[in-house]
This record gives sequence, structure tokens and C-alpha cells, in this order.
Amino acid sequence: MPFVRSNAVDLCYETFGDPADPAMLLVMGLGEQMIAWPDGFCAALAARGFHVIRFDNRDIGLSTWLDDLGDVDVPALFTGDLSSVRYGLSDMAADTAGLIEALGVHRAHLVGVSMGGMIAQLVAVERPELVASLASIMSTTGDRAVGQATLDDVSVLMPRPGADREAAIAADVALYRLIGSPGLEVSEEDRVAGAAAKVDRAYHPAGTARQFAAIVTAADRTPGLRTLKVPTVIIHGGADRLVDVSGGRATAAAVPGAELVLIPDMGHDLPERAWDRIIDAVVTNAAKA
Repeated sequence: MPFVRSNAVDLCYETFGDPADPAMLLVMGLGEQMIAWPDGFCAALAARGFHVIRFDNRDIGLSTWLDDLGDVDVPALFTGDLSSVRYGLSDMAADTAGLIEALGVHRAHLVGVSMGGMIAQLVAVERPELVASLASIMSTTGDRAVGQATLDDVSVLMPRPGADREAAIAADVALYRLIGSPGLEVSEEDRVAGAAAKVDRAYHPAGTARQFAAIVTAADRTPGLRTLKVPTVIIHGGADRLVDVSGGRATAAAVPGAELVLIPDMGHDLPERAWDRIIDAVVTNAAKA
């Protein structure tokens, strides 16, 4: 797969569709590789007239792993000790902006899920000249009063270092049973196949921990979101247990003119039965640009 150098890291990316079409850049969430954007989802967006680009964020997948920076002390983060934080969401936003520029794209339609939504929001705030439209999915503003998980234990988000293949796959399946869409069920076979593909491609728990630290120490983006002048759609599942729907509502309230699309039976995943609703909302918003 091709790579580009951006902000001192190498980012692995892949494209779908005609390069002559408007660029649509997909930004994935915490600990997830670009293949978490399903091939069929990407192809469907390309069929609607976009050159779709998905990529691995830093520290995940085939992009640069930053193990030389050291591990994160996750429990210490919750006591206010930020000494082990290795980089921030703004660094990841700079990676994304650099990818857009390295690919020679004048402006891109940004679509981000969860942490990817946070990164896309920051790119729109910090580098508005690169952004044609913004779709923030199952994400939040960084205001600690909204978007908080309703899980009993968020440690389930952290893959276990040193886990063997079977244990790593089982943990991923268990996580998405917990945070996935209760009204749009994915088959157990599909969950296992998706988890296996991720583990076999690149298993990197330390990178997930460093990304997690970037999220929990990020500043509230609300003031910046209020300055946006780009067409924006906020998409959120009413059954999201990882990022409560209040985060989506707050994001839509912060961005002038933003549209809020709620999918009542969607959790914190991209179930195929919700693709049409998500894609329609993304494409309709992009058309406003």
C-alpha cells in the first residue's frame, strides 16, 4: 500500500473511486485501522461521486508506530498526572492536514468517526482552507459535561499487550458486542472475521493507549467549533454507550448551521443496515459545498 510522509510520520493510505472526483477523506477512531471503514462503505461513497481516501492514523495499522516515545500510564491520567502523554489530538490533526496536502488535494470532504470526528473537527478549525465539508459521526466536542461513556468500565477499550491471536480477537469481539448497535445487529461470524482481519494486519496495543491519552487530555473544542463556516453534519446513534448522544447534540449546537442526524438504533459502530442513512447524510452535506 502507498505511504506519504506527514508531520514526521509515515501514513499508510488507500483510495477508492476516480481521482478526478472530489476527495473525501475518512478518519478512523481510537485504536482502529483504516480497514475499520468497511470496503463496501467506501465503495458506496465512491459510487456517489467521490474519490474516497482512508488511512491509518499514527501509531496504528501500517503507519508509523511511536514506541520510542514510551508507554502511557493510563491509570495516572485519571488522577491528573499527564506526564506520560506522548502527543495530542492537534498532532494527529496536523498529520491529517499534511496527508491532504501531500496528496495534492485542494480541499477534502472530511468524515470522521469517534476520535476521527475529533480530529476532523480540529482540522476544520485549524486548517479551514483544506476542508470542503465536515461530517462528525459518533463523536463529541471535548466538553467533559457531554458525550461521556455509560459503560461500567472503560478499560475494555484497551487491547491487552502480549495477547495471543485468539485472545486479541475474542477481546475485540466482546468490545463490539458491548458498544455495537443493539437494533442493527451484526452477525457473530462477521464480528469474528472483522476482528481477525484487524489483528492479523497489525496488533499494536501501545499505540491505542497513546491515542487514548490524546483524547482524554484534549481541550474543549467548542469555542473553535463556533467559528466554523463549512457545511457540517453531525451523525450519532441513540444507542451509543461509548460516546453518549449528548456529545453529538452538543457538537451540532456548537457549529453554526450544522445539521443533526440521529439514528435511534445505532451504537458505536458502522453496521451495514445503517450505511444508507449515514451515506445519504454525508453526501447531502457535501453537496452544500
